[in-house]
Amino acid sequence: MMTSFDIILKPVITERSMAEAANKKYTFRVAPGANKTQIKAAVEEVFPKTKVKAVNVINCRAKKKRLGVHLGKTSAWKKAIVTLTEDSKAIEFFEGMM
Repeated sequence: MMTSFDIILKPVITERSMAEAANKKYTFRVAPGANKTQIKAAVEEVFPKTKVKAVNVINCRAKKKRLGVHLGKTSAWKKAIVTLTEDSKAIEFFEGMM
């Protein structure tokens, strides 16, 4: 059984994700085996006083990379975009970034 901290691995900090944070949409890197209901429960448990409205999940495929003559791939990962309700409290971690 995965805990909430095993499901939410880390936040995704990009220009696009910071722009969406103003609309209460937060982006996280999540465990590959996690589903939407597990992600929703984990966000509400890790960040108190938040209420999740929707969860969108994206599987990011591995990309081919080359370093000299060596070929390889980056790791595949899963991204979740979490939308909070209007009356929900914002996540403090993202507030300091904007």
